[in-house]
Amino acid sequence: MTTASAPTAPAAAAPAASRSAGRRYRQALWLLTVRDLRVRYSTSALGYFWSILDPLVMSAIYWFVFTQVFHRGSVGEEPYIVFLLSALLPWMWFTGSVSDSTRAFIKETKLIRSTTIPRSIWVARVVASKGIEFLLSLPVLAVFVIATGATVHWELALYPLAIVLQCGLVYGLGLIVAPLVVFFRDLERAVKLVLRFLFYASPIIYGTQALPDKLHDLAAFNPLSGIFGIYRSAFFPKQLDWFEVAVSVVVTVVVLVIGLVVFRRSEHRVLKEL
Repeated sequence: MTTASAPTAPAAAAPAASRSAGRRYRQALWLLTVRDLRVRYSTSALGYFWSILDPLVMSAIYWFVFTQVFHRGSVGEEPYIVFLLSALLPWMWFTGSVSDSTRAFIKETKLIRSTTIPRSIWVARVVASKGIEFLLSLPVLAVFVIATGATVHWELALYPLAIVLQCGLVYGLGLIVAPLVVFFRDLERAVKLVLRFLFYASPIIYGTQALPDKLHDLAAFNPLSGIFGIYRSAFFPKQLDWFEVAVSVVVTVVVLVIGLVVFRRSEHRVLKEL
């Protein structure tokens, strides 16, 4: 008669080792993110308030231009400052993460060479630090919501979905541009130009519903349309388009997969190039 053999020690230890590696990765990511924020704000007197002033100044400019100068018609909804901020704040997270990811490896060359932690963490900490700045800027939006008497709807509960989608999208893009910039330095400038174009090609100062039918269908395939629509739907429910959200989910997954593939295939060459 045979008896069932006990699981081997290596097989039993594998899940524990995986959990331990995941815990170390999260701890290292948190430490690097905090370090990044401290370094960024320790050199200025206003510190954290600069991350608030930037979107506030931009919002004030666009609010003045579209409401006081041109008296825009169907560009957005009222109150326009809330309409604007609800997309501009996540845009700051998006553009900041993608732009900073272009220098994720070049900026930290010595640390990348001297440490054994997964190199993807250098992109993840950029996304995390910019994401924390985004979360810390949300009270500014709340102040304008209260001041203008904007109505808060149940779609506010969808904010975590928008945050997860945006996090996946910017992380995937970061995994693509970070290693490629090491080989093609001009790509850093090209990314900045693309981001400038994307600002006006994305529903930030306007809503997709205000676009002509042909442009509306085209804008739906911009993953930021669905993500920004979720953010805005907390105050303007008509801005939520589930087709745009579905497109955002699909594009985010595709970008994330491509990013992981590009990163893994180029990681060793990046280390040689640095």
